[in-house]
Amino acid sequence: MQFGVFTVGDVTKDPVSGKTLTEGERIQQMVTVALKAEEIGLDVFATGEHHNPPFVPSSPTTLLGFIAAKTSKILLSTSTTLITTNDPVKIAEDYAMLQHLAEGRVDLMMGRGNTGPVYPWFGQDIRNGIHLAIENYALLRRLWREDVVSWEGKFRTPLEGFTSTPRPLDGVPPFVWHGSIRSPEIAEQAAYYGDGFFHNNIFWPADHTARLIQHYRSRFEHYGHGAADQAIVGLGGQVFMRKNSQDARSEYRPYFDHSPIYGGGPSMEETMEQTPLAVGSPQEIIDRTMTFREKFGDYQRQLFIADHAGLPLKTVLEQMDILGSEVVPVLRKEFDALRPAHVPEAPTHESLKAAAERAASFESVSPEVVGLEGTR
Repeated sequence: MQFGVFTVGDVTKDPVSGKTLTEGERIQQMVTVALKAEEIGLDVFATGEHHNPPFVPSSPTTLLGFIAAKTSKILLSTSTTLITTNDPVKIAEDYAMLQHLAEGRVDLMMGRGNTGPVYPWFGQDIRNGIHLAIENYALLRRLWREDVVSWEGKFRTPLEGFTSTPRPLDGVPPFVWHGSIRSPEIAEQAAYYGDGFFHNNIFWPADHTARLIQHYRSRFEHYGHGAADQAIVGLGGQVFMRKNSQDARSEYRPYFDHSPIYGGGPSMEETMEQTPLAVGSPQEIIDRTMTFREKFGDYQRQLFIADHAGLPLKTVLEQMDILGSEVVPVLRKEFDALRPAHVPEAPTHESLKAAAERAASFESVSPEVVGLEGTR
């Protein structure tokens, strides 16, 4: 089970102090959060990709490359890579480069994003969103897996004898999660390729999330990648903790009320009841997170939003200390004890490399030897 944090990189006025960070200060804050995540023993740091205010992470590979140089263990990911409006050739090259620089500590989550105007900004039509996600990813897979690619599709110019550089580290492309909160077509796409499916369920009630994950699991099995409960699932979440729940809710309320994510919607209590938002004591967060397994089955990755809505860095780092010392160790133990032996762990570069080496070794055995082995 992988535990980590993700950031949406919003620049939001602190409703308590009245301070608004500069873009530079917010970017440095995200770096600090990533370094803290490694310090406290989390597995993953992930960043979104946004091209509109009040968000600043428009270049995930730049941010993650900088963090890679300052870390040695934590896996660096995206919580959105816009497969619809980014050129798949550029994705292939940028993330292969990052993979080399981070020595394999990279995976990424493909998504369509939730900002409609981004499509025309990059020369695309939002009405083609699903079709762009399907076509662009099909090309990206080939660019990572074939040394020379000739290709023709609907949404970009053809390629003739093209080689993406650099090639993936050790010949193993980064693992891909497909992120969606509402589209069964994306869950289907993840299942078809045997990739991971990530549901950032911070906005949605559990029954909606469960239906989409179950669709992915059943189709994963349908396409022959393993049993439904062996599918690779990730979940989002958001927490705010203090020693007792009353203090947590009192402190967090102004940030919730002015959040660019939650502000203007249902109350904090209604949102906590209807979605995975958990504000309370560490034990309440543990109990709430354990219900995810009951509702969605065994899964491989849990990411929490760590910094948003103008929370001061001091508070964010306090939250992460609680995660690292009181919450995640208990969750690791509980999830590991409950996980059946046949349910896989989240893929890493090393596990994917080992699987590729085993496959190559098997393919190198001649049919005659295989036949003789079968007669023993």
